[in-house]
This record gives sequence, C-alpha cells and structure tokens, in this order.
Amino acid sequence: MAIVEHTELRPLRGPLGRRCRFLGAPFDLVPRDRILELIRSADPTSRFRYVVTPNVDHVVRLNRERALGSFYDQAWLSLCDSRPIQAMAHATFLKLPLMTGSDLTVHLFKSVIEPGDLISVIAANEAIMVDLAAAYPNVRFRSLVPPPDVWTDTAALDACVDFVAAGDARFVFIAIGSPQSEKIAHALASRSEAMGIGFCVGAALEFLVGRKRRAPLWMQRAGLEWLHRMASDPKRLWRRYVYAVVPLAGLFWGEVSGRLPTRN
Repeated sequence: MAIVEHTELRPLRGPLGRRCRFLGAPFDLVPRDRILELIRSADPTSRFRYVVTPNVDHVVRLNRERALGSFYDQAWLSLCDSRPIQAMAHATFLKLPLMTGSDLTVHLFKSVIEPGDLISVIAANEAIMVDLAAAYPNVRFRSLVPPPDVWTDTAALDACVDFVAAGDARFVFIAIGSPQSEKIAHALASRSEAMGIGFCVGAALEFLVGRKRRAPLWMQRAGLEWLHRMASDPKRLWRRYVYAVVPLAGLFWGEVSGRLPTRN
C-alpha cells in the first residue's frame, strides 16, 4: 500500500506528516493519544476542519462510488473505525491505529470537552439532544435535525451548512449517517467563515447517551462489534454487512496480490 505525504494526497492542511491509502481509503497513522492531543490543542477559531472514521461500509461504498473520495481525502483526520480493517492492515505489515467514532466521542466528552464549551450538533432526532443536555448540563448545545433526504435535497444540505457556519462552536458533531455527514462536512470546509472541528461519527452520540448499546468488550476486541450491531437492528443493517463481505474480500485480495507492503 502506498504511504504518501499529506501534500501529495491533498493540498489542504494536515497535522501529520504522512497518510496511507489502504483498501482504497485514506487513513492517518497516528496513535490514539496523539489524536486527542491534536484535537485538544487545536485553535477553536481556526477555519473549519473535520474528522472522518471509515469503517467497512464506508470503504466498500467509497470503492463503488469514486465521487465520494474527496470527502475523505480532504478530511483533517481520517481514522480507522474497524478492527477487521485494522487486522487486514496488520496482515500486510501496516500498523494501522484503531480509533472508532464511538471511542473518539467518549474520549472527547470525557477528557477534551470542557464546561461552557459550545457544541453544534446535526442530529438524527430531537430525543438525542434531550439526552445529551441531561447527561452534560454544563455543556452548551445548539442543534439542528435535518430532513432524512439531505443527500439529494440541496436546500436541506445548505441549511445544515449555514447552521454550523453561523455558530462559533468549538466542536461540531455531524451524526446523521454516512455519506450524508461527510458531504456536509466537506461543504463546510469550503466556507471561510466556518470554524471549529467537525466529527462525522454516525451513531456514536446514541451510544454515548445509552439510546443504543455497544457490543460487550470481548466482542469489540474480537472484531465482532459489527455482528452485535446487526443483531440489534437486523432489519436495517443485515444488507449492509452481508453485502460488504465479498467486496471487502476482493479489496483485500487486491492489496496482497497487486502491491507489496511498504514498511515504515
């Protein structure tokens, strides 16, 4: 897999020296502690930047729909959200750090977000915001719940972008699923007046406030969290995971047969 300089991959800012492309998706090679340090020390008045957390579903979709590439390539940080992807990377001698969107969100609320911080949220529903306000009464939240068709509704997308750009939030959580969240973040990055750091974290806020339950720790460590999620919501998720198996295997075969691993 190719290890490339940030400036070669994209002309935008980046706190790291190098980024790798694995299974057709970009990933930053940065330890968990360093990720939090970068976020904690970032100037909240700097121009908007965003974090993506590619998982198996993202990677498979990204390889099917190449137009999505810029959403990930232009992210400030692109972090591996999948133990199976991490395991595949390790099998090709690439030490890919793991930082799931759910873990990142927990760490942010536990050790980075401070009392009085203003947080903007693009939320899936109002109930999440009620729970967040109850769980974190010392944090100031402003929120927007967009219609479900943000991907194709230009007016709805613009409303999300305008909402975030009009605020001066330190952090922005865009939690309406992929690739809608990444599309909003990418659009925000082109707005000169938008500030703060955005996080495209899927269902992480629902896990944070207990509206959904994460897999037991042993399943997380065994790379089986996807199985727990599918079992908890089979009607919605079974197609996503089952139909990703063969394409992911094909992508991995392309890595091991078509390119030699580059060691650092």
